[in-house]
Amino acid sequence: MSLIIAENITKAFGTLEVMKNISFRLGETERVGLVGPNGEGKTTMLRIIAGLAEPTAGQLHRARDMKLDAGIGYLPQDPPRMGDATLYDSMLAVFADLIQMERDVHDLADRLAAAGDDPALLEKYGQLQHRFEDLGGYDYTNRIEQTLTGLNFPRSMWTQPVSQFSGGQCTRAYLAKLILMQPTVLMLDEPTNHLDLDSVEWLEQTLATFRGALVVVSHDRYFLDNVTTATWEIAAGSLETYRGSYSTYLTKREERLADKMRVWESQQEYISTTRDFIAKHIAGQRTKEAQGRRTKLERFIRDEAIEKPLQNREIHLPLKPARRAGDIVIRARDLQAGYQQGKPLVSVESLELLRGQRVAIVGANGIGKTTLLRTLLGQLEPLAGEVTLGSNVSVGYLSQTHAELEPNSTVLDAVMKDNPTCTTGQARDVLGSLLFIGDDVFKKISEISGGQRSRVVLARLVVQNANLLMLDEPTNHLDIPSTEILQEALAVFEGAVMFVSHDRYLIQSVATHIWAIDETGLREILGGWDAFVQWRESRKNKPPAKGSAAPATSACQCETVAEDIEKSKTQRKEDYKNARKQSNLTQRLKRRHEELESLIEKTEQSLADLHDEISQAGMDGDMARIEKLGLEFPKKEDELKKLWQEWEQVGEELG
Repeated sequence: MSLIIAENITKAFGTLEVMKNISFRLGETERVGLVGPNGEGKTTMLRIIAGLAEPTAGQLHRARDMKLDAGIGYLPQDPPRMGDATLYDSMLAVFADLIQMERDVHDLADRLAAAGDDPALLEKYGQLQHRFEDLGGYDYTNRIEQTLTGLNFPRSMWTQPVSQFSGGQCTRAYLAKLILMQPTVLMLDEPTNHLDLDSVEWLEQTLATFRGALVVVSHDRYFLDNVTTATWEIAAGSLETYRGSYSTYLTKREERLADKMRVWESQQEYISTTRDFIAKHIAGQRTKEAQGRRTKLERFIRDEAIEKPLQNREIHLPLKPARRAGDIVIRARDLQAGYQQGKPLVSVESLELLRGQRVAIVGANGIGKTTLLRTLLGQLEPLAGEVTLGSNVSVGYLSQTHAELEPNSTVLDAVMKDNPTCTTGQARDVLGSLLFIGDDVFKKISEISGGQRSRVVLARLVVQNANLLMLDEPTNHLDIPSTEILQEALAVFEGAVMFVSHDRYLIQSVATHIWAIDETGLREILGGWDAFVQWRESRKNKPPAKGSAAPATSACQCETVAEDIEKSKTQRKEDYKNARKQSNLTQRLKRRHEELESLIEKTEQSLADLHDEISQAGMDGDMARIEKLGLEFPKKEDELKKLWQEWEQVGEELG
């Protein structure tokens, strides 16, 4: 049975058609990954299915009771606020009918106790209790606890009002609510955006047991492979459907495109040959035959001919080091990285990065991954120990916050900055390969999207020709096609690469080594993501020696066991107190970081709106309005710059 049926759906915004004559059916247990380049209509399609947007043409049929917050659950990238209730009470609200039934069961039990042997009342009680049990009445509190824990909400937050949460925390809370609701159709738009790796894996396991239909938009290819069994690609206004998860879709898409191209080429050959025949014989002895072929050709072109298969524009990323580095690229000894003496976030006895190695740094949010990267880069002074760069090493750095980009700088200037040998022509060529065409290169950094900023910093890497790339979350804001191009470029890069990432697909495809950071230190694992998972599972199955502390290791010595350290009760209490303080500080920083992300988004939109208003006032010849808006614009730019600076500072403190 189909829950949702779309027939020839078209959606236009003014003269721009984002989808045209799209048809599909969503079955009861179908698990769909919705993919396609940024800006091609994925979110618009989800909104149409949810009933939040209407198609310009065509029809959408929903099964009975299929509406938002009833049969359909929808997680947008910016979900609506959930009111002033606490987090736990917001989750309890999902089970309001069940809680009322629980009260009715207790009420009937009290009446039975008072009435004694009443067969009718006893039968009513038995039926209601059986229904209450079938609906999960005895485990809904456990489900709430598992869900909030799985999405990394500490118990201290359960009693806090959701209205005080940051944007990212609100998104996680809304996701928790949807999971508990268990709708018939669940639609998720980038659900992993605000989750750490543990929470993403928990969500994957939870969705594996989800019994309804699922439609998910995500840039996380590993996530798509683990939760979907069908893939819908929306691009160039059309929809193509494929059986299988994301990896299967990649192969089938290439095969389908090749088949279409063969058909189109054969068709073009037929059209060309037929037209040659018509031109040759239309005025000669075979006029009637030529006229007949012309009529047949016109009918073929009108009714049967296909258009040339469109291929999405893709970025090109020629990462090539200008010179060869020495064998040892980075070496560190007795390194302590952090922000406060005596309280390092990361401690490493020794580590080395060699030419040709590609190292992924993984660990929980706030554990110190970025701090370690920036310390090795030289942006942060070590709290202790030393870091040494090898001979002939030149570094290309991509920050998570894109702090290297000045908001008032143009795209072109941002690429050429810090590289005096780069000419305007070279910079424009590189930007063109990253889809910045024409006047796009003269736009200010503050005026472009997060995905475009990511491509600007990639362009900076290309023109630097560095032989050591140090990348902090390089796939942030990139769509899947661009991420795959970056992945291919890093996999064949002839220098050394060190990167922090939550993208498991990227880690598995690119990394030759993993540096795993946790509370006990840093460990080196040979291989990609699968090797890390095996190592992690082996640790779970290997209990620590009785009375011993957790093992401490260096990057060059995997699983070295430290000497047992006995701590006095006073010392343990002090450690616990310090850990609590650090945890509270980290939570506050995370909340502020997410708040700043939301404020930056809104300020960027305000700037874009102001830009449009100034342009319109110019067209209208309204000089007074131009003058007024012109005064507002620099103030808003300055506000945005300060927000970016604070966001970077908080990000650095988080590590």
